[in-house]
Amino acid sequence: QVQLVESGGGLVQAGGSLRLSCAASGSTFSINYMGWYRQAPGNQRELVALIGRGANINYADSVKGRFTISRDNAKNTVYLQMNSLKPEDTAVYYCKAETYYSNTYYWGQGTQVTVSS
Repeated sequence: QVQLVESGGGLVQAGGSLRLSCAASGSTFSINYMGWYRQAPGNQRELVALIGRGANINYADSVKGRFTISRDNAKNTVYLQMNSLKPEDTAVYYCKAETYYSNTYYWGQGTQVTVSS
């Protein structure tokens, strides 16, 4: 089992920045990818950014150039630096940990990010 605890959400004006953190505990040795997804009201959950243990990274086109994902394997923590935030970035952001084992993954509880215009 893996437990994920997110922090860093909040309210920010358009153009501002926020940094999200997600700390993993438990069977962290099993984690391959860690990343962030988001879900706005009425929308499906979508990928924001994903980073592998070997630091291979994937971003959604909508956040490229504005968001940066990073990972500290020693601390079992993944970060999402969000710059130049837009109102359309408003959503609940969820941390996800994908293990080496087929179809085994874990979600955090979610953290609200609200960007005002």
